[in-house]
Amino acid sequence: MALCGAGRRVYMKLFTGANYSSFSASNEMNLIKQLRERTSAPIKDVKAALVDSNWDIDAAQRELRKRGIVLASKKSSRTASEGLLALAQNDHKTALIELNCETDFIARNDIFQHLALSLANQALLLPNSSSFNFGPQSLEMKLNLQHPKINGETTVQNAITEVAAIMGENVKLRRGYVMPAPSNGLVSTYLHTSPQPGLGRIAGILSLEVDGGKTQVDALQRVGSELAMHVVAAKPVFLTKELVSLDALENEREILKSQAEASGKSQMAIDKMVEGRLRKYFEDVVLMDQKFVMNDTMKVKAVLDNLSKEVGSSVRIVSFLRMEVGEGIARQETDASEAVAQAA
Repeated sequence: MALCGAGRRVYMKLFTGANYSSFSASNEMNLIKQLRERTSAPIKDVKAALVDSNWDIDAAQRELRKRGIVLASKKSSRTASEGLLALAQNDHKTALIELNCETDFIARNDIFQHLALSLANQALLLPNSSSFNFGPQSLEMKLNLQHPKINGETTVQNAITEVAAIMGENVKLRRGYVMPAPSNGLVSTYLHTSPQPGLGRIAGILSLEVDGGKTQVDALQRVGSELAMHVVAAKPVFLTKELVSLDALENEREILKSQAEASGKSQMAIDKMVEGRLRKYFEDVVLMDQKFVMNDTMKVKAVLDNLSKEVGSSVRIVSFLRMEVGEGIARQETDASEAVAQAA
């Protein structure tokens, strides 16, 4: 059969149209799959970006990133009280950072977790200090990411913005601490609710120093790990009684006095009640006076005394830190420390 003129054009249009439709449907699904694997963006957004970019996958990826950054900036004022703590250590110091997001679902995402760990490792490069602030200078520090979906060298700020764009939530680097290792001792750590090494929702860190140099490191590490777990479970505020601030002591004394006066007893009895309850207050907030969570028949001070005898040198706690995701941010909180105490 021979066709010419208008008939040939109609035939070609029908033939090529059918072929194109069949090829296009298969190709579109393949491009959607590829772009979703590259970006982790929702399928609806992936398809829309591909359509707007005439199915050019590289152009669509750039378009998704632009849309995500704009969306991320709009969401930056939303409350981000979920997230993870990330911890990194070397021979000289330990760094701990808090990276927040809006939901625990995003905190379980491997891209979010990779960013948190990368930020903790970056914090190790900062000068020794008890804490560091995330001002403009910190956010412009270089960061090298090595995740299949987000990699290469960028700034801290750009990395956070890009992850927020991918996740579709407000992502915020909230705070961080660096604890130097003592010259004769070590830093012990414990992470509670840890999805992978170096990540958790609650962290306990403490620095142990040994007079005369490190001896019997295994014993120091064993007891140090137990004490770090204790810090998470018992929530100490001060290291010793002498370090309890006058304001905190006076506030507590006033509260206890008011409670005792309600009993209607004599002033002498009230004074005794207040002093007795102050001793209980010290046991609650002072690390050295707390009952040890691993063995509540002894106090933390006794644990250190026993450790000192075991290693043959005096061992002391130089400093400690407890950090929990979202603490101080307005949200509905649950107390995870009870679970730690039960686990101990």
